[in-house]
Amino acid sequence: MKEEAIGIGANVDLPRNEQIKVPKVRVVDENGKQIGIMPTRKALDLAREKGLDLVLVAPNADPPVARIMDYGKYKYQLTKKQKENKKKAVQLKQMKFRLKIDEHDYQTKVRHIRRFLEEGHKVRVVVMFIGREMMFTDKGKEILERVIKDTEDLAVVESPPKVEGRDMWMVLKPKNS
Repeated sequence: MKEEAIGIGANVDLPRNEQIKVPKVRVVDENGKQIGIMPTRKALDLAREKGLDLVLVAPNADPPVARIMDYGKYKYQLTKKQKENKKKAVQLKQMKFRLKIDEHDYQTKVRHIRRFLEEGHKVRVVVMFIGREMMFTDKGKEILERVIKDTEDLAVVESPPKVEGRDMWMVLKPKNS
């Protein structure tokens, strides 16, 4: 919609109908065609004839721009679009490993990582070191390298393995992104 270019969000209530207090407005009809500049009263009557609302979409313009539209439908479409965008947002998932991980547990965690990547999410893979395990960071690196190898058809390494405190981690992202 053209209103989004003006910077209108779904949680913003726009002045409409009798709430518009300016004497003259530039009117845009329901199809996006400019009608012209006219007194607010006349524009409001025009909107009512069509069974629609007069909505002030650009109050700071000179003269302010008002659009004839179905305001309820417009608000519904904006909230629907926001929900859609929220679903598409990429999340950072995390999977933790230990040095002494059994083969079955490793395979299960790799399956989860693959599923996250297929869904389009980034995955932070962490190897946790407890106690004296910090002496075996090379073993942790081997686990991360094995995860890279097992997911190479779906993922690329976004940030290579790093040691931070008692964790070694890396971030994988889907190949298609």
